[in-house]
Amino acid sequence: MASLKRKGQPDDAPITSLVTHKTDQRGFLPFPTNTFDRVFISVVCFVAISLLWMRFVEAFIPLFVSTIISVILAVVIIKRG
Repeated sequence: MASLKRKGQPDDAPITSLVTHKTDQRGFLPFPTNTFDRVFISVVCFVAISLLWMRFVEAFIPLFVSTIISVILAVVIIKRG
């Protein structure tokens, strides 16, 4: 199996050193978050918006509108959260 290493790294460098993680980010959310946190918050918001939409609004406006709103909110949270 081929060895995965970067130029200038010793042979015993762990594979985790090849993965770069984004550091915590401060945005409009009131606490520092990383990418996973923002994706998780977006999914929770998607579920909450969908459930509330089905309960209170679906009789007047179709469900795909809540999906569009949720996706737009998720993009905003992930990019700027």
